[in-house]
Amino acid sequence: MLDDSVIFDLSPVSLWVEDYSRLKGLFEAWRRAGVRDLRHHFAEDMGRVSVCAAHIDLVKVNRKTLEMFEAASFEELAANLDKIFRDDMLSVHAEELVQLWEGETGFFSHTCNYTLGGRRLDVQLHGVIMPGYEHSWERVLVSLEDVTESVQARRRLVLSEAYARGLFEHSPISLWVEDFSNVKRLLDNVRRQGIMDFRVFTDVHPEFVEQCASEIRVLDVNRQTLQLFGAPDKASLLRALDTIFRDEMLVAFREQLIDLWDGKLFQQREVVNYALDGTTLHVLMQFSVLPGHEQDWSQVQVALTDITARKKAEAYLEYLGKHDVLTRLYNRSFYVEELNRLDRKGPRPVTLIIIDLDDLKNVNDQWGHAAGDDLLRRIGEVLNSLVEKPNHAARIGGDEFAVLLPGVDAEGGEAVLESLFKLVELNNQFHSAQTPLKLSMGMATSRIGERLENTIRRADLAMYTNKRDGKGTAEAEPAEPIEDD
Repeated sequence: MLDDSVIFDLSPVSLWVEDYSRLKGLFEAWRRAGVRDLRHHFAEDMGRVSVCAAHIDLVKVNRKTLEMFEAASFEELAANLDKIFRDDMLSVHAEELVQLWEGETGFFSHTCNYTLGGRRLDVQLHGVIMPGYEHSWERVLVSLEDVTESVQARRRLVLSEAYARGLFEHSPISLWVEDFSNVKRLLDNVRRQGIMDFRVFTDVHPEFVEQCASEIRVLDVNRQTLQLFGAPDKASLLRALDTIFRDEMLVAFREQLIDLWDGKLFQQREVVNYALDGTTLHVLMQFSVLPGHEQDWSQVQVALTDITARKKAEAYLEYLGKHDVLTRLYNRSFYVEELNRLDRKGPRPVTLIIIDLDDLKNVNDQWGHAAGDDLLRRIGEVLNSLVEKPNHAARIGGDEFAVLLPGVDAEGGEAVLESLFKLVELNNQFHSAQTPLKLSMGMATSRIGERLENTIRRADLAMYTNKRDGKGTAEAEPAEPIEDD
């Protein structure tokens, strides 16, 4: 049978046998000197901890200790204890001593030691006064367990979590972490009822979409989210979710639910949200169920990229593609496209009014192009006030304009002309100090089976006749009975 000394030496844990009797004598001397609170005594002078350590004598260690601290022999280890116990070890050792001072027969701590080669060791330390030595403290058994790997793993985890949190908080896009578990429960309940076509189901039960929306729980948002929506803090943002997600957002959310029903746990779509001050925000939404939560959807990430500026630029480019910037009327490109569409699809009849701005060249020559541009802007104001969809007004040349009236017969066209005369008169009264608007106009209404190309020619001819005669009123061909094609 192995004796205790062999078991001690072969133990897989670092073991130290130490003599604390001189330390006990020091404690007794301090008590006689009036020390009552050892922790306070150390706080006054941490050098006293080193004094205590010097009163501890090392008796023996086992093989694991020599291996763990990279010592060739007991003598080498004993001669270099100052290299092993240093730096942040001092404050931890003070707490161990306080435990003994307060009457405990053992002590426990997590501390840091160093090998003779300088490598840091995180250790879990247990010390106990051995049975039979409670009065003298001549034998104290100390065990050290190397927990460096687990401590470093925890440290790496903390750093990783801090890094992930930093990425979340400082991301340049709006990030939301949400709980969709109740949404999944509602969808699963519908599926168990035998519903196969979820789109049809939500057509019949639109209230189900609203119910799902009400079950979403926001877990966290980042700083960019507060900035994007103009919220002073998270609480204010969460109280205003009905302001942020409204109107057409419910339509987009329905599509999101349909994708989830079909198993699409990652989605991307453009949606409209609203800032707290009511500003419209166009955002690119990326929705993804986070890894590890695919079964319950308890954590999903929603990333919102602000594309408002891009959408405005796109809308402006689209506007430029169809409008004349100076007059804000439609341009010739739109006019030709709309004529072709009306030729193919109707509705019929179509009445066209062709307009020529008189004296534009003379105004440009006499007063400069700024004065001419002012006349063009004024006719733009008149024609924009004149028509509403599905009617359109367009600038089709330098001083030429057209009014398209789909589904309007000759009698309706005459009514529009009457309104146009009144608007020109009002405009001239308002701008009485400036050059008056003078227009030559011609009107034609499409005949049964007639191509609009021919209707335009007739309106042009009527306009030129009006311009030549200088009548100041529009020319129009005699009205004819009109039937829809």
